[in-house]
Amino acid sequence: MEPVKIGLLGLGTVGGGTATVLTRNAREIARRAGRGIEIARAAAREYRPELIEGLDRIGHIGDDAFDVVEDPDIRIVVELIGGYSPALELVMRAIENGKHVVTANKALIAKHGNEIFAAAREKGVMVGFEAAVAGGIPIIKALREGLAANHIDWIAGIINGTGNFILSEMRDKGRAFADVLAEAQALGYAEADPTFDVEGIDAAHKLTILGSLAFGIPLQFERCFTEGISRIDAQDVANAAELGYRIKHLGIARRSSGGIELRVHPTLIPERRLLANVDGVMNAVLVKGDAVGPTLYYGAGAGALPTASAVVADLVDVARALTTDPTNRVPHLAFQPDELADTPVLSMDAVQTSYYLRLTALDRPGVMARIASILGEEGISIEAIKQKAPNKGETQVTLVMLTHRVIEGQMNTAIARIEALDSVQGAVVRIRMESLSG
Repeated sequence: MEPVKIGLLGLGTVGGGTATVLTRNAREIARRAGRGIEIARAAAREYRPELIEGLDRIGHIGDDAFDVVEDPDIRIVVELIGGYSPALELVMRAIENGKHVVTANKALIAKHGNEIFAAAREKGVMVGFEAAVAGGIPIIKALREGLAANHIDWIAGIINGTGNFILSEMRDKGRAFADVLAEAQALGYAEADPTFDVEGIDAAHKLTILGSLAFGIPLQFERCFTEGISRIDAQDVANAAELGYRIKHLGIARRSSGGIELRVHPTLIPERRLLANVDGVMNAVLVKGDAVGPTLYYGAGAGALPTASAVVADLVDVARALTTDPTNRVPHLAFQPDELADTPVLSMDAVQTSYYLRLTALDRPGVMARIASILGEEGISIEAIKQKAPNKGETQVTLVMLTHRVIEGQMNTAIARIEALDSVQGAVVRIRMESLSG
């Protein structure tokens, strides 16, 4: 069969990696797809030729992405520009022109995926987005196909390598958050503006996609609770280790009786859990299905070749399906479009978890009793408590508490009351806890 001609938008880290993989593994890819896949055109404002294999095999390289999208010979547009605009305009134009789309753009899918998929269904084209979540880990294919027999109970994932690197370094070396962040930026793991990584926005984009695939609901990025790791300090990491836990920045999607939980936040998990031992820039996603039980998907969550691996896997899928009836293809969000549920995504106030609390209080009689009284009045049961003795001459003590499970709204009220006490100094540090069992 004639090779499939693709148009590549972007020749940066992932775009260059995609060109390299398509060149390096061209024969193997053709054997799997049933035909060759060649880059007929590419658009890039700037790129580094020395990092891209097979650059001479690209038919034409220009700087206008819309020229590529309008080319009638292009069957598949690969969007690797990132961001919301002009990525959305390019993807929608490609679909309008009857072209299939492959993208690694998690922000675009999380925020605009519903309209993109609706347009694709109307035109009978496919949109592949495996590379949008967890780099080279085939978690989207696992949820859409490999776990299709399961009622998914919950997902918990380390889906941002920058945050995981920072927390791993803080634990292993006792370093401060700001110090490790600076190193992450120097190593290229974090951007000059690290907000999307350390405040959980990047992970929230990815969790939004995973939640829709797992539970058959529309994409609802605006409903995902997001909290970063910038308030975690070395003392919290050390306290967690003493208590037999590790702190991970998790994305958690859970089905509960009241609706769906979508939340990204620092989380204490028992140190014996597999997810607790995923370190550095690696990603991992733990999925609990009713039939299969817990399954763990681990690997590189970013990087040129790992992410390109997922992009090219989507290209192979599209190449295989070019002649199939669109109604018989795997649905974009795993469930048939008319079967998506209107199950509500819960407010964080309605979510129930256990908590780690750390606070600083004046070292005087009755303070601990008053704090315990407030927790009790709000229906919060203490599982364990640890008071660190003050150094000589100090008048303040650090209190660390673990609670049993409680509704977040109750905890918010209790924390506000505790912080209002004259004997409590500063804000209460709160980290949610999950056992990730069963």
